Amino acid sequence: MYGTSKSFKHNTLVICTPVYLIAVGIAIAICSIFRSQHPLLAVGIADIAATVIVFLASMLFNNSSVYDPYWSVAPVPVAIYFILNPIYFNAGMIRQIIVLTLLFIWAIRLTYNCFRRWTDIRHEDWRYADIRHKTGGLYWPISFLGFHLFPTIIVFAGCLSLYPILSAGINRFGILDIIAVLITAAAIFIEARADYELKRFISNPKNKGEIIDTGVWSHSRHPNYLGEVLFWWGLYIFALAANINYWWVIIGPVIITFLFVFISIPMMDRHILKKRQDYIKNIENIPALIPWFTRRKMRSAP
Repeated sequence: MYGTSKSFKHNTLVICTPVYLIAVGIAIAICSIFRSQHPLLAVGIADIAATVIVFLASMLFNNSSVYDPYWSVAPVPVAIYFILNPIYFNAGMIRQIIVLTLLFIWAIRLTYNCFRRWTDIRHEDWRYADIRHKTGGLYWPISFLGFHLFPTIIVFAGCLSLYPILSAGINRFGILDIIAVLITAAAIFIEARADYELKRFISNPKNKGEIIDTGVWSHSRHPNYLGEVLFWWGLYIFALAANINYWWVIIGPVIITFLFVFISIPMMDRHILKKRQDYIKNIENIPALIPWFTRRKMRSAP
């Protein structure tokens, strides 16, 4: 999984980078056309247009995984657009700097991890491959709606928190912001730690055929998902600290939490259990997401 050829990686980056640059360019043009409209409307339309560009590239290369980096790439230009179109000035500048820093760290790390796992442009995520096998000729319409547009809408909902933080904040940096910093930073650390431990586990020949249940993976079956959920809740708390009138952007972290709890986790558990019947032990002994519900550790970390 991680021992991929550098040439394959290079080719994948060479193919995907222009696709995403074109998507960003189209998004910028759309925002310019709709600059007289509310920023959320302009960004929403631009986001969909960029998604269409990436979808067309997915069709061109016959691989829906071309869209995979979109989750971590899209929030960055969205954040930049918001901060360049402020409603209020000089309120929460410290918050803006901190959130942008955390967002960039999260985006760079997650995007890098995505490409690190992606063997080459011919490699497609197993979820897409399964649906492709089941749907046949209907695959691409389903791919657009389910694997491209649906995630874009979810990420956009999560990015709603960035608007009060970067554009409509009225409160200066305070205690609530400190809480948000701790949650968001912890989220990034959990994701990074989970990915590091998984990479190290897989690269060890002694663990061939085994299922990781050590380190952070002994407290949560899906610590990477836990970190992702916490990240969006951290942004929401920043939003409350910036302007409580935008409390309704809670729709973002709520939808993302539901996505992981009711779709991503069950799907991943079924996938692993299908290949490894003994994974039932992990399901029985390690909580799916929240660590403090751990019943017992399965073994000590090496």
